Amino acid sequence: MTDHDLGFAVLDSERHKRTGYPEAVYCRGKTTEQALAIISSMREQNIPVLATGASVEIAEQAGKLFGETTYDPLSKILTLGGPKVWATGLVAVVCAGTSDLPVAREALLTAEFYGSKTELIADVGVAGIHRLFSRLEDIRKARVIVAAAGMEGALPSVIAGLVSVPVIALPTSVGYGASFGGLAALLGMLNSCAPGISVVNIDNGFGAGYLANLINQGVRDTLYRSDLQGNKLPF
Repeated sequence: MTDHDLGFAVLDSERHKRTGYPEAVYCRGKTTEQALAIISSMREQNIPVLATGASVEIAEQAGKLFGETTYDPLSKILTLGGPKVWATGLVAVVCAGTSDLPVAREALLTAEFYGSKTELIADVGVAGIHRLFSRLEDIRKARVIVAAAGMEGALPSVIAGLVSVPVIALPTSVGYGASFGGLAALLGMLNSCAPGISVVNIDNGFGAGYLANLINQGVRDTLYRSDLQGNKLPF
């Protein structure tokens, strides 16, 4: 196993060989120089880069160094390289309100980066539940659904009672004081009576998008069987 020690970080450069996907770069808490050093090391090894929580400064410097970057300032997702969409199913990312969009888009772009076709369905929270019903036909086309919501976090429970596919509940830190920075939404989702729901941590759009992509692609062992047969994996 080959790791690359950068002094302040050890890059897991063979993660994609074990799991099918390369290591992601979590930029929050890192200096611009540290983030760029990790990204540079990955690109030297031709590893596609998904960086979460990337500041505008990191994105601008990465663009100057590599020129091939894509940056979404709302979700703070930075990507370099990555496969074309290859999974046949659809990941629908559904969010309750406009304030949930930064986290929802992190989930959307993560699933897209790893090879899934995606669709964002926004502003369909339970306070205006008729808007959700008006998009239900589109939502039901998905193989897996990410439902992002803050406040009381009711959206995933409602959706799970209307569809026949897995729902990934994504609590956001949106809400007034008693929402406790997303804790109320998290607990509401964990206590949902609707079956077929899994829950990720508060504002963890990356985790939701990653899991949605795995479900969309089917059983993980398919990746290993393909590898043993000599077929090229997406990464």
